[in-house]
Amino acid sequence: MTAHNFHHKQPFTLESGAVLPELHIAYHTYGTLNSSGDNVVWICHALTANSDVMDWWKGLIAPGHAIDPEKDFIVCANILGSCYGTSGPLSKNPATGEPYFHSFPHITVRDMVSAHVLLRKHLGIQGIKLLMGGSMGGYQALEWALLEPVVIQRLSLLCTGASESAWSIAIHTAQRLAIQADSTWQDDSYAAGARGLKAARAIGMLTYRNYQTFVRTQSDPDNEKTDHFRASSYIEYQGDKLVKRFNAQSYWLLSKAMDSHNISRGRNTDLAGALALISQPALIVAITSDILCPPEEQLFLSQHMPQATYYEIDSTYGHDGFLIEFEKINNILKNWMC
Repeated sequence: MTAHNFHHKQPFTLESGAVLPELHIAYHTYGTLNSSGDNVVWICHALTANSDVMDWWKGLIAPGHAIDPEKDFIVCANILGSCYGTSGPLSKNPATGEPYFHSFPHITVRDMVSAHVLLRKHLGIQGIKLLMGGSMGGYQALEWALLEPVVIQRLSLLCTGASESAWSIAIHTAQRLAIQADSTWQDDSYAAGARGLKAARAIGMLTYRNYQTFVRTQSDPDNEKTDHFRASSYIEYQGDKLVKRFNAQSYWLLSKAMDSHNISRGRNTDLAGALALISQPALIVAITSDILCPPEEQLFLSQHMPQATYYEIDSTYGHDGFLIEFEKINNILKNWMC
């Protein structure tokens, strides 16, 4: 399915005060908005995904599933700063006629949500029956629930938290250092920092999975090996795979945006107080082996959100479990939505 593009021709002010003269938002929709407008499911994607949610989460969205394109109007928008059609470093700056590259301003998760709101209004959506997101997608969902509490009716949050942890910020900093160490990083080109991005992805893969997963799937049966190990090949492959489909400048920018995630910022309260303001029924799902955003972060959400329901999935897939354990997630979601 082809992505749609919404062109907002008015200035778009970021949380920092910087202003984009215009905004493009790439998005996908599936199904049909019904006459009463009460069948909207909006899914917020994570770091390097795109708006084609039925491609990267196809196991969760299907006829007869909790999210059903035959019944629901499903929307997913590419996030601000990405390289999949929404305004970001590779977009053309109207003032110069050239791509922004490194001059694209810093953004926050709240800026992403503000862009989602513009698209919601453009599509004529008055209410969202379910807002769903995993990892960075959950950051957007939490911010949106606070920004438009009347619009958002229910939340489903997976492997996410109320703020970016010091652990995750340290990981992102290491990834950015890898990108910045690439001698091409400062170039104004589409390929700037590509080798650094490969290294950054390698660091990320260690946190998306875990010790058990790598030992189980990447151990070598040949005890005589001294080089060319299976685990090395896997990491090389994953790095090359991301470089072919993503951009280092977007990756750097979006990792910075994740670091800024804190729902209490500017709200004159702490994290618990901000979560207490989210009164919508919320399904919180954790993965037992997640070392990037561990269950303690989801437990914190469930303890402070007034109408939260907590589920923990016993899985060895780590943080990536929210993308892989779709059968278990579908069953939990179905039962919760009944």
